[in-house]
Amino acid sequence: MDRKELEYKIQDLKMEYVRLQNDLEKLESVHGNLSPLERQIGQIEVELKELYKQLENL
Repeated sequence: MDRKELEYKIQDLKMEYVRLQNDLEKLESVHGNLSPLERQIGQIEVELKELYKQLENL
């Protein structure tokens, strides 16, 4: 991936992360099952770390 692709992917994941956090807050307020969303958020965090490392190495 080149720099532009990495930056685009990072921005896309950030938007997804914010959306999932909002969904998580809504589910929390109605005492829903948080595990799937927490797992997705964790996966996004790991992926973002990897993408930032790749970006630094360019």
